[in-house]
Amino acid sequence: MKAAYFDCFSGISGDMILGSLIDAGLDADRLRAELAKLPLSGYEITADRAMKAGIAGTRFSVKAAPQQHHRSLPDILKIIDDSALTGSVKERASAIFRKIAEVEAAIHGVPVEEVHFHEIGAIDSIIDVAGACIALDLMGIGAVYASAVNTGEGFVETAHGTLPVPAPATAALLAGVPVYSSGIRAELATPTGAAIIAHLARDFGPLPAMTIERVGYGAGFKDLPVPNLLRVFIGEAAESTTYESVLAIETNIDDMNPEFYQHVSERLLEAGALDVYTAQVIMKKSRPGALLTVICRDDAREALARIIFEETTTAGIRYRRMERTVLDRETRRVSTPWGEIAVKVLAAAGRVVTVSPEYEECRRIARERGVPLKQVYDEARKAADAMLKK
Repeated sequence: MKAAYFDCFSGISGDMILGSLIDAGLDADRLRAELAKLPLSGYEITADRAMKAGIAGTRFSVKAAPQQHHRSLPDILKIIDDSALTGSVKERASAIFRKIAEVEAAIHGVPVEEVHFHEIGAIDSIIDVAGACIALDLMGIGAVYASAVNTGEGFVETAHGTLPVPAPATAALLAGVPVYSSGIRAELATPTGAAIIAHLARDFGPLPAMTIERVGYGAGFKDLPVPNLLRVFIGEAAESTTYESVLAIETNIDDMNPEFYQHVSERLLEAGALDVYTAQVIMKKSRPGALLTVICRDDAREALARIIFEETTTAGIRYRRMERTVLDRETRRVSTPWGEIAVKVLAAAGRVVTVSPEYEECRRIARERGVPLKQVYDEARKAADAMLKK
Protein backbone atom coordinates (compact mmCIF):
# COMPACT_ATOMS: atom_id res chain seq x y z
CA MET A 1 0.00 0.00 0.00
CA LYS A 2 1.29 3.44 -0.92
CA ALA A 3 1.73 5.69 2.12
CA ALA A 4 2.74 9.28 2.85
CA TYR A 5 4.60 10.40 5.98
CA PHE A 6 4.68 14.13 6.79
CA ASP A 7 7.70 15.28 8.80
CA CYS A 8 6.43 18.43 10.58
CA PHE A 9 9.75 19.66 12.01
CA SER A 10 8.87 23.21 10.89
CA GLY A 11 5.12 23.00 11.42
CA ILE A 12 2.42 22.43 8.85
CA SER A 13 0.03 24.48 6.70
CA GLY A 14 -2.30 23.78 3.83
CA ASP A 15 -0.03 25.34 1.20
CA MET A 16 3.01 23.46 2.54
CA ILE A 17 1.11 20.15 2.30
CA LEU A 18 0.34 20.75 -1.37
CA GLY A 19 3.81 22.10 -2.06
CA SER A 20 5.42 18.98 -0.60
CA LEU A 21 3.19 16.63 -2.60
CA ILE A 22 3.85 18.49 -5.86
CA ASP A 23 7.57 18.35 -5.04
CA ALA A 24 7.18 14.59 -4.54
CA GLY A 25 5.66 14.07 -7.97
CA LEU A 26 2.03 15.22 -7.91
CA ASP A 27 1.13 16.61 -11.35
CA ALA A 28 0.29 20.29 -10.73
CA ASP A 29 -1.75 20.52 -13.94
CA ARG A 30 -3.93 17.57 -12.95
CA LEU A 31 -4.42 19.17 -9.53
CA ARG A 32 -5.50 22.43 -11.20
CA ALA A 33 -7.93 20.54 -13.43
CA GLU A 34 -9.54 18.84 -10.44
CA LEU A 35 -9.71 22.07 -8.42
CA ALA A 36 -11.42 23.73 -11.40
CA LYS A 37 -14.40 21.45 -10.63
CA LEU A 38 -15.12 23.60 -7.58
CA PRO A 39 -17.61 26.41 -8.30
CA LEU A 40 -15.02 29.08 -7.44
CA SER A 41 -13.48 31.78 -9.60
CA GLY A 42 -11.16 34.76 -9.35
CA TYR A 43 -8.06 32.91 -8.16
CA GLU A 44 -4.72 31.79 -9.60
CA ILE A 45 -2.57 28.86 -8.49
CA THR A 46 1.23 28.88 -8.71
CA ALA A 47 3.82 26.26 -7.75
CA ASP A 48 7.33 27.71 -7.81
CA ARG A 49 10.73 26.50 -6.68
CA ALA A 50 12.06 28.06 -3.48
CA MET A 51 15.24 27.70 -1.41
CA LYS A 52 15.11 27.39 2.36
CA ALA A 53 18.44 27.10 4.18
CA GLY A 54 20.02 25.59 1.08
CA ILE A 55 17.25 23.02 0.49
CA ALA A 56 15.10 23.34 -2.62
CA GLY A 57 11.36 22.86 -2.28
CA THR A 58 8.07 23.80 -3.94
CA ARG A 59 6.10 26.82 -2.76
CA PHE A 60 2.38 26.46 -3.47
CA SER A 61 0.39 29.66 -3.56
CA VAL A 62 -3.19 30.75 -4.21
CA LYS A 63 -3.63 34.34 -5.31
CA ALA A 64 -7.14 35.76 -5.05
CA ALA A 65 -8.78 39.12 -4.63
CA PRO A 66 -9.65 39.91 -0.98
CA GLN A 67 -13.09 38.53 -0.22
CA GLN A 68 -15.80 40.98 0.75
CA HIS A 69 -17.78 38.58 2.93
CA HIS A 70 -17.21 35.74 5.37
CA ARG A 71 -18.46 32.27 4.47
CA SER A 72 -20.42 30.08 6.86
CA LEU A 73 -20.15 26.31 7.12
CA PRO A 74 -23.28 25.75 4.96
CA ASP A 75 -21.73 28.07 2.31
CA ILE A 76 -18.54 26.01 2.17
CA LEU A 77 -20.32 22.65 2.23
CA LYS A 78 -22.50 23.79 -0.67
CA ILE A 79 -19.41 24.75 -2.67
CA ILE A 80 -18.00 21.27 -2.12
CA ASP A 81 -21.30 19.47 -2.70
CA ASP A 82 -22.03 21.40 -5.92
CA SER A 83 -18.64 20.49 -7.38
CA ALA A 84 -17.90 17.59 -9.75
CA LEU A 85 -15.24 16.18 -7.41
CA THR A 86 -15.25 12.49 -6.50
CA GLY A 87 -17.42 11.27 -3.66
CA SER A 88 -14.43 10.37 -1.45
CA VAL A 89 -12.85 13.81 -1.92
CA LYS A 90 -16.14 15.55 -1.10
CA GLU A 91 -16.57 13.41 2.00
CA ARG A 92 -13.07 14.11 3.32
CA ALA A 93 -13.11 17.84 2.59
CA SER A 94 -16.57 18.28 4.13
CA ALA A 95 -15.53 16.38 7.27
CA ILE A 96 -12.48 18.62 7.70
CA PHE A 97 -14.54 21.80 7.45
CA ARG A 98 -17.18 20.41 9.81
CA LYS A 99 -14.46 19.75 12.39
CA ILE A 100 -13.13 23.29 12.01
CA ALA A 101 -16.64 24.65 12.47
CA GLU A 102 -17.20 22.59 15.63
CA VAL A 103 -13.94 23.89 17.09
CA GLU A 104 -14.72 27.52 16.19
CA ALA A 105 -18.24 27.18 17.62
CA ALA A 106 -16.88 25.90 20.93
CA ILE A 107 -14.27 28.68 21.11
CA HIS A 108 -16.73 31.49 20.38
CA GLY A 109 -19.71 29.97 22.19
CA VAL A 110 -22.11 29.94 19.23
CA PRO A 111 -23.98 27.18 17.33
CA VAL A 112 -22.04 25.52 14.51
CA GLU A 113 -24.41 26.93 11.87
CA GLU A 114 -23.68 30.49 13.07
CA VAL A 115 -19.91 30.23 12.74
CA HIS A 116 -18.61 32.65 10.11
CA PHE A 117 -15.12 31.80 8.92
CA HIS A 118 -12.62 34.57 8.39
CA GLU A 119 -9.23 33.30 7.16
CA ILE A 120 -10.55 29.71 6.91
CA GLY A 121 -13.45 30.75 4.68
CA ALA A 122 -11.20 32.42 2.12
CA ILE A 123 -10.66 30.86 -1.29
CA ASP A 124 -7.07 29.84 -0.48
CA SER A 125 -8.15 27.75 2.52
CA ILE A 126 -10.91 26.03 0.54
CA ILE A 127 -8.35 25.27 -2.19
CA ASP A 128 -5.87 23.96 0.40
CA VAL A 129 -8.34 21.58 2.05
CA ALA A 130 -9.93 20.30 -1.16
CA GLY A 131 -6.53 20.20 -2.85
CA ALA A 132 -4.99 18.01 -0.14
CA CYS A 133 -7.86 15.51 -0.46
CA ILE A 134 -7.60 15.57 -4.26
CA ALA A 135 -3.83 15.08 -4.13
CA LEU A 136 -4.05 11.90 -2.06
CA ASP A 137 -6.61 10.57 -4.53
CA LEU A 138 -4.50 11.42 -7.60
CA MET A 139 -1.33 9.93 -6.08
CA GLY A 140 -3.05 6.73 -4.96
CA ILE A 141 -2.01 7.23 -1.33
CA GLY A 142 -3.88 4.80 0.89
CA ALA A 143 -2.45 5.76 4.29
CA VAL A 144 -1.18 8.99 5.83
CA TYR A 145 1.15 9.24 8.83
CA ALA A 146 2.87 12.21 10.46
CA SER A 147 5.46 13.18 13.02
CA ALA A 148 4.76 15.21 16.14
CA VAL A 149 3.87 18.77 15.10
CA ASN A 150 6.12 21.73 15.87
CA THR A 151 3.60 24.48 16.65
CA GLY A 152 5.91 27.43 17.30
CA GLU A 153 5.22 29.95 20.06
CA GLY A 154 4.63 33.65 20.68
CA PHE A 155 1.70 35.56 19.18
CA VAL A 156 -0.01 35.90 15.80
CA GLU A 157 -2.23 38.59 14.28
CA THR A 158 -5.63 37.35 13.09
CA ALA A 159 -9.06 38.70 12.19
CA HIS A 160 -9.93 38.26 15.88
CA GLY A 161 -6.89 40.27 17.02
CA THR A 162 -3.61 39.20 18.60
CA LEU A 163 -3.76 35.55 19.68
CA PRO A 164 -1.27 33.20 21.37
CA VAL A 165 0.54 30.54 19.34
CA PRO A 166 -0.71 27.95 18.74
CA ALA A 167 -3.90 29.85 17.97
CA PRO A 168 -6.97 28.58 19.90
CA ALA A 169 -8.42 26.84 16.83
CA THR A 170 -5.10 25.18 16.02
CA ALA A 171 -4.69 23.98 19.60
CA ALA A 172 -8.19 22.49 19.63
CA LEU A 173 -7.78 20.84 16.23
CA LEU A 174 -4.54 19.20 17.40
CA ALA A 175 -6.17 17.67 20.49
CA GLY A 176 -4.88 14.12 20.76
CA VAL A 177 -1.94 14.84 18.43
CA PRO A 178 1.63 14.94 19.85
CA VAL A 179 2.93 18.52 19.60
CA TYR A 180 5.94 20.50 20.79
CA SER A 181 7.69 23.85 20.38
CA SER A 182 11.35 24.12 19.49
CA GLY A 183 11.42 27.74 20.70
CA ILE A 184 10.81 29.45 17.36
CA ARG A 185 8.66 32.53 17.96
CA ALA A 186 6.32 32.23 14.99
CA GLU A 187 3.11 30.47 14.02
CA LEU A 188 4.36 27.24 12.46
CA ALA A 189 1.14 25.20 12.50
CA THR A 190 -1.89 26.93 10.98
CA PRO A 191 -5.53 26.00 11.63
CA THR A 192 -5.91 24.73 8.05
CA GLY A 193 -2.78 22.58 8.25
CA ALA A 194 -3.76 21.27 11.68
CA ALA A 195 -7.28 20.37 10.50
CA ILE A 196 -6.03 18.53 7.42
CA ILE A 197 -3.36 16.44 9.12
CA ALA A 198 -5.47 15.69 12.22
CA HIS A 199 -8.22 14.26 10.01
CA LEU A 200 -6.10 12.42 7.46
CA ALA A 201 -3.28 10.90 9.53
CA ARG A 202 -3.75 7.39 10.88
CA ASP A 203 -0.98 7.80 13.45
CA PHE A 204 1.62 10.30 14.69
CA GLY A 205 5.16 9.27 15.58
CA PRO A 206 8.43 8.15 14.01
CA LEU A 207 8.75 7.30 10.32
CA PRO A 208 6.85 4.00 9.84
CA ALA A 209 8.36 0.96 8.13
CA MET A 210 8.21 1.74 4.41
CA THR A 211 10.25 1.59 1.22
CA ILE A 212 10.85 5.23 0.30
CA GLU A 213 10.21 6.05 -3.35
CA ARG A 214 10.16 9.86 -3.31
CA VAL A 215 10.83 12.71 -0.90
CA GLY A 216 9.25 16.13 -1.35
CA TYR A 217 9.65 19.50 0.35
CA GLY A 218 6.89 22.09 0.66
CA ALA A 219 8.27 25.57 1.26
CA GLY A 220 6.68 28.09 3.60
CA PHE A 221 6.74 31.85 3.11
CA LYS A 222 8.67 32.80 6.26
CA ASP A 223 12.41 32.72 6.85
CA LEU A 224 13.11 30.88 10.10
CA PRO A 225 16.16 29.75 12.12
CA VAL A 226 15.47 26.26 10.68
CA PRO A 227 14.52 25.33 7.09
CA ASN A 228 10.89 26.43 6.72
CA LEU A 229 9.88 23.23 4.95
CA LEU A 230 7.38 20.42 5.32
CA ARG A 231 8.99 17.15 4.26
CA VAL A 232 6.92 14.26 2.91
CA PHE A 233 8.09 10.69 2.31
CA ILE A 234 6.13 8.73 -0.29
CA GLY A 235 6.61 5.00 -0.52
CA GLU A 236 5.33 1.49 -0.11
CA ALA A 237 4.31 0.71 3.45
CA ALA A 238 5.48 -2.57 4.95
CA GLU A 239 2.96 -5.32 4.35
CA SER A 240 0.65 -5.70 7.30
CA THR A 241 -2.92 -6.28 8.33
CA THR A 242 -4.27 -3.47 10.46
CA TYR A 243 -6.07 -4.35 13.67
CA GLU A 244 -7.68 -1.52 15.56
CA SER A 245 -10.09 -0.85 18.37
CA VAL A 246 -13.20 1.13 17.47
CA LEU A 247 -16.34 2.26 19.24
CA ALA A 248 -19.93 1.38 18.35
CA ILE A 249 -22.58 3.95 19.28
CA GLU A 250 -26.09 2.50 19.20
CA THR A 251 -29.63 3.61 19.85
CA ASN A 252 -33.14 2.25 19.18
CA ILE A 253 -35.63 4.62 17.53
CA ASP A 254 -39.36 4.02 16.91
CA ASP A 255 -40.86 7.51 16.55
CA MET A 256 -38.81 9.34 13.91
CA ASN A 257 -39.76 10.26 10.35
CA PRO A 258 -37.95 7.65 8.18
CA GLU A 259 -37.09 10.41 5.68
CA PHE A 260 -34.68 11.86 8.25
CA TYR A 261 -32.28 8.89 8.28
CA GLN A 262 -30.42 9.95 5.13
CA HIS A 263 -29.74 13.40 6.56
CA VAL A 264 -28.63 11.94 9.90
CA SER A 265 -26.29 9.45 8.19
CA GLU A 266 -24.71 12.13 6.02
CA ARG A 267 -24.05 14.39 9.02
CA LEU A 268 -22.51 11.53 11.00
CA LEU A 269 -20.21 10.47 8.15
CA GLU A 270 -19.11 14.04 7.54
CA ALA A 271 -18.29 14.40 11.25
CA GLY A 272 -15.93 11.42 11.26
CA ALA A 273 -18.03 8.26 11.54
CA LEU A 274 -16.36 5.24 9.94
CA ASP A 275 -19.70 3.63 9.13
CA VAL A 276 -23.40 4.29 9.77
CA TYR A 277 -26.17 1.76 9.29
CA THR A 278 -29.66 0.85 10.49
CA ALA A 279 -31.41 -2.45 11.08
CA GLN A 280 -35.07 -3.19 11.66
CA VAL A 281 -35.95 -4.26 15.20
CA ILE A 282 -39.10 -4.96 17.20
CA MET A 283 -39.16 -2.80 20.31
CA LYS A 284 -41.28 -2.82 23.46
CA LYS A 285 -45.06 -3.10 23.00
CA SER A 286 -44.20 -4.85 19.69
CA ARG A 287 -43.49 -1.56 17.95
CA PRO A 288 -41.37 -1.75 14.78
CA GLY A 289 -38.28 0.42 15.05
CA ALA A 290 -34.75 0.97 13.80
CA LEU A 291 -31.42 0.19 15.43
CA LEU A 292 -29.02 3.00 14.48
CA THR A 293 -25.36 1.98 14.72
CA VAL A 294 -22.42 4.34 14.27
CA ILE A 295 -18.84 3.02 14.13
CA CYS A 296 -16.14 5.53 15.05
CA ARG A 297 -12.78 6.11 16.68
CA ASP A 298 -12.63 7.45 20.22
CA ASP A 299 -11.79 11.03 19.25
CA ALA A 300 -15.08 11.39 17.33
CA ARG A 301 -17.29 10.06 20.13
CA GLU A 302 -18.52 13.35 21.60
CA ALA A 303 -19.21 15.06 18.26
CA LEU A 304 -21.15 12.07 16.93
CA ALA A 305 -23.16 11.65 20.13
CA ARG A 306 -24.12 15.32 19.95
CA ILE A 307 -25.37 14.90 16.35
CA ILE A 308 -27.43 11.84 17.31
CA PHE A 309 -29.14 13.75 20.11
CA GLU A 310 -29.66 16.84 17.94
CA GLU A 311 -30.95 15.09 14.82
CA THR A 312 -32.93 12.09 16.12
CA THR A 313 -35.72 11.54 18.62
CA THR A 314 -33.72 9.19 20.86
CA ALA A 315 -33.47 9.79 24.60
CA GLY A 316 -30.29 7.78 25.13
CA ILE A 317 -27.39 6.02 23.45
CA ARG A 318 -25.16 3.02 24.22
CA TYR A 319 -21.45 2.40 23.66
CA ARG A 320 -19.55 -0.82 23.13
CA ARG A 321 -15.96 -1.56 22.23
CA MET A 322 -15.21 -3.51 19.04
CA GLU A 323 -12.09 -4.83 17.35
CA ARG A 324 -11.82 -4.72 13.57
CA THR A 325 -9.40 -5.83 10.87
CA VAL A 326 -8.82 -3.38 8.03
CA LEU A 327 -7.46 -4.17 4.58
CA ASP A 328 -4.81 -1.92 3.08
CA ARG A 329 -6.48 0.58 0.77
CA GLU A 330 -5.23 2.79 -2.02
CA THR A 331 -6.91 4.75 -4.80
CA ARG A 332 -5.70 4.46 -8.37
CA ARG A 333 -6.96 6.07 -11.55
CA VAL A 334 -7.60 4.11 -14.73
CA SER A 335 -8.35 5.16 -18.30
CA THR A 336 -11.73 4.33 -19.83
CA PRO A 337 -13.42 5.36 -23.11
CA TRP A 338 -15.02 8.23 -21.15
CA GLY A 339 -11.93 9.47 -19.30
CA GLU A 340 -10.17 8.60 -16.07
CA ILE A 341 -12.03 6.97 -13.18
CA ALA A 342 -10.82 6.36 -9.63
CA VAL A 343 -10.83 2.77 -8.34
CA LYS A 344 -10.31 1.56 -4.78
CA VAL A 345 -7.81 -1.28 -4.46
CA LEU A 346 -8.05 -3.34 -1.26
CA ALA A 347 -5.18 -5.68 -0.37
CA ALA A 348 -4.06 -8.00 2.43
CA ALA A 349 -0.34 -8.65 2.91
CA GLY A 350 0.35 -7.33 -0.59
CA ARG A 351 -2.30 -9.48 -2.30
CA VAL A 352 -5.15 -7.66 -4.01
CA VAL A 353 -8.48 -8.79 -2.59
CA THR A 354 -11.01 -6.38 -4.10
CA VAL A 355 -11.07 -3.75 -6.82
CA SER A 356 -14.00 -1.33 -6.71
CA PRO A 357 -14.60 1.60 -9.08
CA GLU A 358 -15.64 4.88 -7.46
CA TYR A 359 -19.43 4.76 -7.66
CA GLU A 360 -20.08 8.51 -7.73
CA GLU A 361 -17.60 9.03 -10.58
CA CYS A 362 -19.14 6.19 -12.59
CA ARG A 363 -22.63 7.56 -11.98
CA ARG A 364 -21.64 11.08 -13.04
CA ILE A 365 -20.04 9.83 -16.26
CA ALA A 366 -23.03 7.60 -17.03
CA ARG A 367 -25.41 10.54 -16.70
CA GLU A 368 -23.20 12.98 -18.61
CA ARG A 369 -22.47 10.57 -21.49
CA GLY A 370 -25.88 8.87 -21.61
CA VAL A 371 -24.52 5.34 -21.18
CA PRO A 372 -25.64 2.62 -18.73
CA LEU A 373 -24.01 2.83 -15.32
CA LYS A 374 -23.15 -0.89 -15.36
CA GLN A 375 -21.23 -0.38 -18.63
CA VAL A 376 -19.10 2.39 -17.14
CA TYR A 377 -18.54 0.32 -14.00
CA ASP A 378 -17.53 -2.78 -15.97
CA GLU A 379 -15.08 -0.83 -18.16
CA ALA A 380 -13.43 0.65 -15.05
CA ARG A 381 -13.14 -2.84 -13.52
CA LYS A 382 -11.57 -4.24 -16.69
CA ALA A 383 -9.09 -1.37 -16.86
CA ALA A 384 -8.16 -1.87 -13.20
CA ASP A 385 -7.67 -5.61 -13.64
CA ALA A 386 -5.44 -5.02 -16.67
CA MET A 387 -3.39 -2.44 -14.75
CA LEU A 388 -2.88 -4.77 -11.78
CA LYS A 389 -1.72 -7.64 -14.00
CA LYS A 390 1.17 -5.56 -15.38
